[in-house]
Amino acid sequence: MTTRRDFIKQASVVAGISAAVALGLGLNPARAHAASAGTWRMPDEGDRHQRAFIAFGAQEDIWEDFTADVQQAIGEIARTIAHYQPVTVFCRKHERALAEERCGTANITYVITELDDVWMRDTSANFVIDDEGGLGAVDFNFNGWGNKQQHEDDAQLAGLVADRTDAHYIQSELVGEGGGIEVDGHGTGIMTESSWINRNRNPDWSKAEVEKELKARLGLRKIIWLPGIKGKDITDAHVDFYARFVKPGVVIANLDTDPDSYDHKVTLAHLEILKKATDAEGRPLQVLTLSPPLKPRKSKFSRNNPDFAAGYINYFVINGAVIAPEFGDNTADAAAYDLLSQCYPGREVVQLNIDAIAAGGGGIHCVTSHQPKA
Repeated sequence: MTTRRDFIKQASVVAGISAAVALGLGLNPARAHAASAGTWRMPDEGDRHQRAFIAFGAQEDIWEDFTADVQQAIGEIARTIAHYQPVTVFCRKHERALAEERCGTANITYVITELDDVWMRDTSANFVIDDEGGLGAVDFNFNGWGNKQQHEDDAQLAGLVADRTDAHYIQSELVGEGGGIEVDGHGTGIMTESSWINRNRNPDWSKAEVEKELKARLGLRKIIWLPGIKGKDITDAHVDFYARFVKPGVVIANLDTDPDSYDHKVTLAHLEILKKATDAEGRPLQVLTLSPPLKPRKSKFSRNNPDFAAGYINYFVINGAVIAPEFGDNTADAAAYDLLSQCYPGREVVQLNIDAIAAGGGGIHCVTSHQPKA
């Protein structure tokens, strides 16, 4: 399989994509001038959901021999979420029957559209709400993580999701992805500089300008910036693999204990920043840590694959449950289960084998998104 890191080496393949498509701009003139109205804020992921979204979009041009395995994993995630809340599955017309076979039909709605890939967190709308119960959908102009992958169809998903949910469409001038956003729902965000302040997305923006726009669109008063790391994965180090808010004032941080991992020093640096940080209310953060498995199960997905994303941070909080990965390391899997159970009392922690998705450098949070209950 061609790994996501290989796409960085093959960026020239998609270099000819037009600027309009690359930026996600100009593709829907009716939407291009839509502006925000009122005061919006992005709620915490742990707040009540209206539904979840999944893209049944794996294709052989990208996933090669793993395509069927990814489809199976996507289906298991969809079925699991559907036990707790409604799910909307986006799929191609010719794959509708296959999508239903893998994902099921109970508590699931299907929407036909063209897709490039499976990374719904990055391509979907980023929902915000206002004090009057209004729902907004922010489009950050997905450009394939800096033109590293074909994305013409996925660049349309944010607008389609806004339409399907009757949300007020809000198009930012920034380029970025939902996986690069972490908020506590009360004015504090955590972001990585490597993914947002990057010439492959926002070449003419200063850090101050990026921060101002993110605050305005997401209703933030403070952003805690982590350095991240550029060029090691296709996302340039999204925050949802490094730090997650459990609730205001409490963060779970990824601590990579493998000294040979390129993430080892990065996660140590992040930990130091978070331990010294305060939130928008001026409160010091309580920082918990969760480490990747040292001995993930050996399989065709992990063997000789430097992109295999064996990390527990990329979980998805839904109504009544936390959907998290397991990697066949009994000790590490149990530690993740115990910590998530403690952090999310009243929610069932459900661990799934998502090795096929991890083979592409992503996780459960990466392939899902959600609509908050306004």
